[in-house]
Parts: sequence; C-alpha cells; structure tokens
Amino acid sequence: MPSIAARPFHRPGHWRGFAMRGVKTWAAALLIAVCIWALARHDFGTTIVYSLCISTMCWLFIDLGRDLVATRTSIPLFGAASAGGAWPGWIWMLVIVAVGAVLGYAAGNEIANRLTGLNSPGPFNSGFRDTLSLLVLALLPAIVITYFFQSREVIAAQKTEVETAQRQAAEQQLKLLESQLEPHMLFNTLANLRVLIGVDPARAQQMLDQLIAFLRASLAGSRASLHPLEAEFGRLRDYLALMQVRMGARLTTRFELPPELAGAQLPPLLLQPLVENSIKHGLEPHVAGGRIDVGAAREGDTLVLRVRDSGAGLSRVAVPGDGYGLAHVRERLATLYGDRASFTLAPADDAEGGTLATIRLPLDMAQHTAEEPRP
Repeated sequence: MPSIAARPFHRPGHWRGFAMRGVKTWAAALLIAVCIWALARHDFGTTIVYSLCISTMCWLFIDLGRDLVATRTSIPLFGAASAGGAWPGWIWMLVIVAVGAVLGYAAGNEIANRLTGLNSPGPFNSGFRDTLSLLVLALLPAIVITYFFQSREVIAAQKTEVETAQRQAAEQQLKLLESQLEPHMLFNTLANLRVLIGVDPARAQQMLDQLIAFLRASLAGSRASLHPLEAEFGRLRDYLALMQVRMGARLTTRFELPPELAGAQLPPLLLQPLVENSIKHGLEPHVAGGRIDVGAAREGDTLVLRVRDSGAGLSRVAVPGDGYGLAHVRERLATLYGDRASFTLAPADDAEGGTLATIRLPLDMAQHTAEEPRP
C-alpha cells in the first residue's frame, strides 16, 4: 500500500545523477534537432530551440515526477531498489512517462513559442490527428531515453553492490586471518617462556616483563587494517628483543628501512610470521644461532620486503605445522592484493647460508592511508 509520509531515502550522489541526466537529455535533444532539420529542412536555430525546450520540460516532469512518486510509495515493484533510491517501479513509471511527456511537450512548446515568436500548435490546441502525432513524437523519445537512463543506473548500482560485497568479504577474511595469527604468535612466545622457566627462572622473569611491554605497545596498532612500515619494523624490533632474552648471544639482528619508505602502509603482522619462521626453523636448530636481517627497498612501483636468516636453511626436514604462519602470509597477500603481490621462500645465495623470504607489494596500494585504530 502507498505510504502517506514521504520517505527520504535518496542515496549519496542522487542529485548529481539528476543533473547528469539533464545534460544527457540536452545532448539527445541536439541530436533529435539535427535529425529533424536534416529530414524536414526547417530553420536550424528554431528547431534547436523547440527541441531543447520540449526535451528539458519532459525531463523535468518525468524525473521530478518519479522522485515524488518513489518517495511516497512503498510498493516493491520491479526495479524499486534502483540507483538513487528514486524508482517507483515500471507500472508507476509508465504512467509518469506518459503524463510527463504530454505536460512536458505542452510546456516546452509554449516556452519555445514565446522565445521564437511563432505559434506552433501543442497537444492541447490541435486537432485529434495532430494531437495524436504530437503525443507519439513526445512519448517515443521519452520512453527510450527513460529506459536508457534506468538501465544504466541499474547496471551501475549492481556493479557497486557487487564491489561492496567483495570488499566486505575481503575485509572479513583479513580480520579472520589476523585473529588467527595473533594468538599463534602469542602461543609460540608462551611456549618459549615455559621452556625458559625450567632452566633459568631469572631470565624467564625478564622475558615475561618484555612480553608484557611488547603486548602493551602492540595493542593499539593491532586494531588497524593498515599501518606504517616503520610501525611494523618497530614491532619486529620489540619481538626480537623478546627473543634475545631467551636466546642471548645466539641471536643478532639487523634492520634496514630507508627513510622514504617509513610511511608506506601494509597490513599489521605481515612480516611477523616470517621472523618467527626464521627463529623456529632457522636459528633454533642451529647450535651457533645466527642473525636475522629485515629490510625494505623500492623497485620501481614495487615495495620489496625481505626477512633473511643465517640459520639451518631449507634443507631441514619439515615437521607438521611448519607452514601455518607462511600460509597466512600467502592468504592475506592474495586477499588484499590479488596477483599484484608475491611471496617467495628460497635459500640465501651467499656463503652465510640460511633462508631468504621476500614479499613484493604494489607500492601505490601500500601507501594508502591507514584506518584509525578502533578504541
């Protein structure tokens, strides 16, 4: 049933679309004027005046009419949820087009008469046959143009809805991956702490204090979907400081972050699993320990991130669960960047040995502004 009260449900950009339809209507009016002039050889200037006046008034009556009806009806006819929130359905729309075309033709014709000083007959002051011809002349372009506008708006609205749904799905998947990754990192750290408690309680206490400080410093940044590369490096420094409490002199670190890349944006905890992997599978099995290098560089429009260790290398026999963190890195890159990002894990190519993990991101995406952390 129609609703008595108006329902202000115009979507953002509705009036911009209204203006654009007006511009396109004028373009169509000029085309119609050229066709009429070419066929009937009327005065070109006069033909353009009549075409513009009649088309403009038809557009105003039809477009504003559909707004008025759409905002005062709740009948869910076909197309009721179209772009702009101003589509009452095809049944109402056919009525609006018919009435709007007749009134628009009459009003536009009268305006053109006054502008040109002529006395061209309109639909309300002509004989039956002339009136019928004028109505057909007004209705056919009105129906065609209305259908064109509506089809374009429905396609645009559907494309927007699909893109929004895909973006929301990707965001939800990223949040799920991050929610799985953070406990994974924490459980690994607690397992290391448990081992240290039995062999060196004093160092275990120091490690627990470092863990508390690390979690406190990481809490605010972990709520954002993106954060600066310098923040990612800061969290890795804190984490490796935590690991140095347990490993002592067996672990050394080196960071290389060019100042011009410090503000580049990337997902939080993207490099964390690579560093954990270097410790667990590279340095811990290596009696002498080793070094972890974390670096960033720019190659054209690509941000290159590297985590390298000088540990046991890839020849070590894998154990179940080894690939958990690395699989999350691949999934997050695929979800956020698609085929524009890559992740490789390979033996280091120098005498020190070890493993090199490399991530490549499109730098233009990596530099997008991060979201503000949620409280």
